[in-house]
Amino acid sequence: MRVHITDLKAGDRLAEDIYTSVGLTVFSKGATLYEKELSRLYQHQVDYVEIEWRPDRAAEETPKLLSSSNPALRPFYYDAVEGAEKLFQRALEEGKIYDEDVKGTFQPLVDNFRTERDVVSLLLLLNTQDDYTYQHSVQVGLLSYYAARWMGWAEEETVRAGKAGFLHDIGKCRIPKAILDKPDVLTDEEFAEIKNHTKYGYDILQNSFNDPALSWAALQHHERMDGSGYPLGLKRDNIHPLAKLISVADVYSAMISTRVYRGKRDLLMVLKEMYDMSFDKLDPDITHTFIRRMLPNFIGKRVELSNGESGTIILINQTDYFRPLIQIGEKFVDMSIQRNYEISNVVM
Repeated sequence: MRVHITDLKAGDRLAEDIYTSVGLTVFSKGATLYEKELSRLYQHQVDYVEIEWRPDRAAEETPKLLSSSNPALRPFYYDAVEGAEKLFQRALEEGKIYDEDVKGTFQPLVDNFRTERDVVSLLLLLNTQDDYTYQHSVQVGLLSYYAARWMGWAEEETVRAGKAGFLHDIGKCRIPKAILDKPDVLTDEEFAEIKNHTKYGYDILQNSFNDPALSWAALQHHERMDGSGYPLGLKRDNIHPLAKLISVADVYSAMISTRVYRGKRDLLMVLKEMYDMSFDKLDPDITHTFIRRMLPNFIGKRVELSNGESGTIILINQTDYFRPLIQIGEKFVDMSIQRNYEISNVVM
């Protein structure tokens, strides 16, 4: 059956080979289509494909692959994720990485996401459980870029922030995958090794770039304002400014991500938790700016409520950021007044 790529559903299988305009194979007959495969089809400007006959699957039970958010951005995201994996492998093998590889991997993403204003839709669209370490690197790079721009940093510093965020976890290349991907609680010895990724990252970036700020960001992005972080237990002004910014992006990406040991958490409620952290753990100026600039992205998003109802966020309350005005059918609910309503999930 011949379908447009906007009508593809997760699990569809190709009934014929797919070629580029110059005759190169994109996918072979029998390939199963998911998000990554769709991004490749979109990237190569494939409009229609022949798929195998579908079994009886109710349309509502099989979500369409193409989201309402800008699908043209997905290929750049997945290319960056694949590029991050290659950077990690090279860092492991050679103990260093190369600036041209970083630029070739991350810069196209920044160039294409630079004008994207709906950051929440991007995070909802691009956040999956696969390749967590590499997706996290890409997300932190993007969020660091946005955060630096929202802070009013100069363009050069904004680009550096994105690069530092993208490379902040490069030291994890030296952590065994059995520890990184462990679904159970880590032992004390395993957690001690996980914490070493900051030192490994510092060494790799020191060996790769003539820019100490990148190395300090990798070393210090788990430091906390009250001195409870690692590896050095630094406090407040002793933490590099770039590391403080990367910490905010890192915490947000980590908390909203799907992990092998837990499901992903709601994007709005994570901002509330970060607000609480801004009083002792995270830099308050950066965190509050990040929250204020993220919140307008939630207007117009559909939310599921803890009582089973669903509605749309209409307005962010300036006196109670995390309890917005919601429209549910014909009625309006001001959550700052009607305290019995709780948001359980933000969806597209």
